[in-house]
Amino acid sequence: MRRLRVKLKGAVQGVGFRPFVYRLAKSLGLKGYVINDSKGVEIEIEGEEEGLAKFLLKLSKEKPPLARIYSQEILYLEPIGYSDFEIRKSNEEGEKEVLILPDIATCEDCLKELFDPSDRRCLYPFINCTNCGPRFTIIEKLPYDRKNTTMKIFKMCSDCEKEYKNPLDRRFHAQPNACPKCGPWVSLYDTQGNLVAEKEEALSMLIEEIKKGKIVAVKGIGGFHLVCDATNEETVRLLRERKRRQEKPFAVMFRDLKQVEEYANPSELEKALLLSPERPIVLIEKKKELAPSVSPGLKRVGAFLPYSPIHHIILRGLDFPVVATSGNLSDEPIVKDNQEALEKLVNFADFILIHNRDIKRRCDDSVMKVIGGVPTPIRRSRGYSPLPIELPFSLPRKVLAVGGMLKNTFAIGFGNKVFLSQHIGDVENLTTLKVFEENIYDFMKLYEFKPEVIVCDKHPRYETTRWAKWFSEKEGIPLIEIQHHYAHILSCMAENGVKDKVLGIAWDGTGYGDDGTLWGGEFLIADYRNYERVFNFKPFKLIGGEKAVKEPKRVALSILFEIFGKEATDLEIPTLRAFEKNEVEVLYKAWEKGINSPLSSSVGRLFDAVASILGIRQTLSYEGQGAMMIEDLYDYTEKDHYGFTIRGNQIDWREIFYEILKEKDKGKAVSKFINTLANICLEIAKDVGIQRICLSGGVMQNNPLVSRIKELLEKKGFKVYTHQKVPPNDGGIALGQAVYSVDAEK
Repeated sequence: MRRLRVKLKGAVQGVGFRPFVYRLAKSLGLKGYVINDSKGVEIEIEGEEEGLAKFLLKLSKEKPPLARIYSQEILYLEPIGYSDFEIRKSNEEGEKEVLILPDIATCEDCLKELFDPSDRRCLYPFINCTNCGPRFTIIEKLPYDRKNTTMKIFKMCSDCEKEYKNPLDRRFHAQPNACPKCGPWVSLYDTQGNLVAEKEEALSMLIEEIKKGKIVAVKGIGGFHLVCDATNEETVRLLRERKRRQEKPFAVMFRDLKQVEEYANPSELEKALLLSPERPIVLIEKKKELAPSVSPGLKRVGAFLPYSPIHHIILRGLDFPVVATSGNLSDEPIVKDNQEALEKLVNFADFILIHNRDIKRRCDDSVMKVIGGVPTPIRRSRGYSPLPIELPFSLPRKVLAVGGMLKNTFAIGFGNKVFLSQHIGDVENLTTLKVFEENIYDFMKLYEFKPEVIVCDKHPRYETTRWAKWFSEKEGIPLIEIQHHYAHILSCMAENGVKDKVLGIAWDGTGYGDDGTLWGGEFLIADYRNYERVFNFKPFKLIGGEKAVKEPKRVALSILFEIFGKEATDLEIPTLRAFEKNEVEVLYKAWEKGINSPLSSSVGRLFDAVASILGIRQTLSYEGQGAMMIEDLYDYTEKDHYGFTIRGNQIDWREIFYEILKEKDKGKAVSKFINTLANICLEIAKDVGIQRICLSGGVMQNNPLVSRIKELLEKKGFKVYTHQKVPPNDGGIALGQAVYSVDAEK
């Protein structure tokens, strides 16, 4: 039994939404209530997980014709024992909120018109209404009027103006309202910068080129996608070569849910996510293979559905799904401007489809994954940003939190809200640093915000930390540095509304520790004021420093040296076979003397070591690759685990790896390793004795691990909190930074 709180914003009042929810809940045997409040509609339902998943799916698919959901906030809670389902009297208290809405997927009404030959907007790629279309990516400043958007250069024709001024029309005050007569249009260019075609002809030609196996760049809502036939191996391989992206999986856009189900096995909850108004990429299990190079070596595919009219038109014209990946060189920001596209994307695409409605701010696609039975953001961006995270307390000062260096998002916080930016990316080069800075200034201007304090990570070499120090000195604003894993735990506490002290389990690849070593396997007792590091994994040496992060074989070698000393060089296992004999000798000396071999307690690196020892992966072409491949091998029926030892406040992993080396079956080794980690969490939770447990960090994107931890701890009466609103990875730490030092008791 679970309880689910669903908060909906959008056109959800006065459209028969509450009676619809009442009938739906009753038909599924669910208990609880539905109520209108000052922000939209709030629903609380209790029942079995399967019934709740069906409720969410039907909420998206069967809502009243006039109802439009702009945002959907879902929170899984402990059941409290409702006796029936009821429609409660509306609550009119509270401030009426006007928020900048995210970009909203094309609604059903607009879709009908888009493909209706008798409609004046038939096949018009910028069709929208009050209930759908771009918002965040076209707003230049508030209030949200047409003159303050990138649509200001297009004067509405008399027909559009009539709709815009008619209170009974669904385009009443739809700021991006337009039609083929008065609105933006598309143009197709070749790689020499020559105009090939415009408007409908441009789209028809583009579709034919995709059918021929060409790679095209398409300007969408928040930037350009690189698009090609996802079933054509030769084309997908060529895209990898051009984009310099070796193996990192590509997202695939499917025409509709039926086509998704041809290639994959989405659960009811995953279907609900695919069809939600945010239209994120959802990581789901494959059924049959697309082109092998789409997501090599993985059992999952990142699937999403069309969310803009341009996408719908293209996918309707094809009988296969397409790769739709960010239009950029790997590790650079997504391209958003026409001139930038004609200069940069000619290296990747055979044709470029642009349009003349400017994109004010870049906004990548969001990525979701069901982890431990809960929808969890892996990347929070289009469709979700810039909706705020509401806090159960007020912030004492206006705060700018700059986030981490990888998967960066920053945040501004004031009152009881934290506004997280869209996904910026890895701030490791000058181009991304510039975009990071541009977006911070953009947010401050948009919200008329001046920070009273800045919070950053403690890592002295993070570009975001360096920028925060520079900005703090320039503006004369106090700067606070916060430990990386503590910020992870605070983000989990804040989004779940936890005010009490927790045991935080923060596991990831790397984070700068208070002792100058690299942390990543941490157990922290934490509240919003302070934390104590109570347990951690026994530190090991990363031979070659940064190199070890990309080469699991180096981590495994260090683990083996720790267990067997120099005798490890004689082992007949995949790790040793991945090196030349003389190379191992040199690395042993480096390990022995600690030359360029910093200490790390990272569980993420332990996953890498397992991947190497079992011959799953020796080098990585993208972050988390080894861990993702390990996750695919997990057997949910395996309940056994390895032995482990906790000495003082350190978890000794040597016994675990000694047992892994003896295991003949790869799947069994992986499953028992993950089960062991979950059992370690249980032992420490029992030892610490705090009932509330928060899980955070990139390693907590592993579904079997989180599921097993929750299963073991909840059976013993612990309350386990995971991420549902911000990513468990570094994309969520800006929230934790923003709430640091608040007095949650007030």
